[in-house]
Amino acid sequence: MRDMVDIDVVIDEKYVDPKVTIQTKERTDQVENIINAIENVSDTDFPPITALNGEKIILLSQRDIIRAYTQDRKVMLQTEEALYVVKKTLAGLEELLNPKRFIRISQSEIVNLYKVKQFDINIVGTIGIEFENGTKSWAARSRVRAIKELIRG
Repeated sequence: MRDMVDIDVVIDEKYVDPKVTIQTKERTDQVENIINAIENVSDTDFPPITALNGEKIILLSQRDIIRAYTQDRKVMLQTEEALYVVKKTLAGLEELLNPKRFIRISQSEIVNLYKVKQFDINIVGTIGIEFENGTKSWAARSRVRAIKELIRG
């Protein structure tokens, strides 16, 4: 049957969160429906974040957020597409974010671990963070131990 979906479930201890891979000849309506269904299930545990882009109110999926940080007394959310303002404190935002995906790296910044390209562990004890989009940041010394533990698993 042409519209049947072949599903394989592989149990592997190396995955903390479920990983879904869709293999198909082309991106069709059926594929889009599958993606939307999976995203909707994920969003029930960790809802989208309400943010402002100028006069527009946007609902951002947590998976699209690269980092959240404070700038000029505002909490900013950075995605691949734009920079948004959030009407919450960083601590209030942290409560909404998936703790398996996000980690606070300083008093003023939270990062999405799934968007980190690499951690640069410096000999003097600091950690540089480079994101997939080329943005760079630094972890506070007080957070280095927690980040190292997280990296090492």
